[in-house]
Amino acid sequence: MKMVLLFISILSIAFGLPASAARHDEYPVASPPFSEGIFPCSNCHAGLELNTKKRELKDEHASIKLHHAEQERWCLDCHNGPNRDKLKLADGETIDFTESYRLCGQCHGNIYRDWKAGIHGKRVGYFEKGKRTYFLCVNCHNPHDPKFKPLKPEPPPIRPELQYGK
Repeated sequence: MKMVLLFISILSIAFGLPASAARHDEYPVASPPFSEGIFPCSNCHAGLELNTKKRELKDEHASIKLHHAEQERWCLDCHNGPNRDKLKLADGETIDFTESYRLCGQCHGNIYRDWKAGIHGKRVGYFEKGKRTYFLCVNCHNPHDPKFKPLKPEPPPIRPELQYGK
């Protein structure tokens, strides 16, 4: 009987919180890198009828090319339709853009885990007992096209003995 209770306790702890749940004050983040003049989104979207149809974007968003699971994704999978100043998690919870790491973490769980531990991404400040700031995924990755472009490698360094002689 004790083993059954222990097993149930472990299961309830393991499955009690969604994988994306985090204490928001635990990860103080830098401001999202919004393009000039686009936020708050409600400045333009207020009063517009919500169009949920997947389509080619025009006008203000014509420069956005979705290269992020584009066959399965659409803008409103991540952006909240009724309140464009928020993002939307898979369970329907709305979050601020400063919590976008939770949105990214829903699909990129291993990277989210590494980001929280300080292995992936950038954070500044102290690792323990001091103020620190985490950089959001979008501080390094374009959320609509997150893959880094190929870089041309630099030539190898010249060994001193080849440059100056022995």
